[in-house]
Amino acid sequence: MAKEKKLKVKKPGWWSEFKEFAIKGNAMALAVGTIIGAAFKTITDSLTKDVIMPVVNIFLGGAKFEELKIALPRMPWVDPVYETVTNAAGEEVQQEVVNYLTWGNFLSAVINFFILALVVFFLVKFLNRLAEVGKKKEEEAPAEPEAPPAPPEPTKEEVLLAEIRDLLKEKK
Repeated sequence: MAKEKKLKVKKPGWWSEFKEFAIKGNAMALAVGTIIGAAFKTITDSLTKDVIMPVVNIFLGGAKFEELKIALPRMPWVDPVYETVTNAAGEEVQQEVVNYLTWGNFLSAVINFFILALVVFFLVKFLNRLAEVGKKKEEEAPAEPEAPPAPPEPTKEEVLLAEIRDLLKEKK
């Protein structure tokens, strides 16, 4: 039987770098951060929609932000588009479709962004402050006592005297 030859597939140069990135945990940290960020966005949306906007609406005469819009004009060379709707009397009627610029939704999204940016700013500021406190504690902590330095090596005279001493001990 002939020896089967294994086919080697050359991996792209970035593959090993990607594996190292994924194994180090950076990818997992990024995934967890994304999930937490998405969950935090829903909290921010609710804060804007359910808490801040009702207060703002007090000053706008009770208008809902979803209803704040501007009807855009139809260009004269474009034929109007109609849709069938049911009126209050229950009759089906043709109504022209109007294109709206819903600036209320956009304003709500801008407010959401500023709230989210503000919270992230304070979170980063808090984490930086914690890091500074940790560094200060490390700097203030007394350093571990170092081992006493090794005694200096004896001079030639001391070595010679030690040899003479040892010889005299042997003769006794």
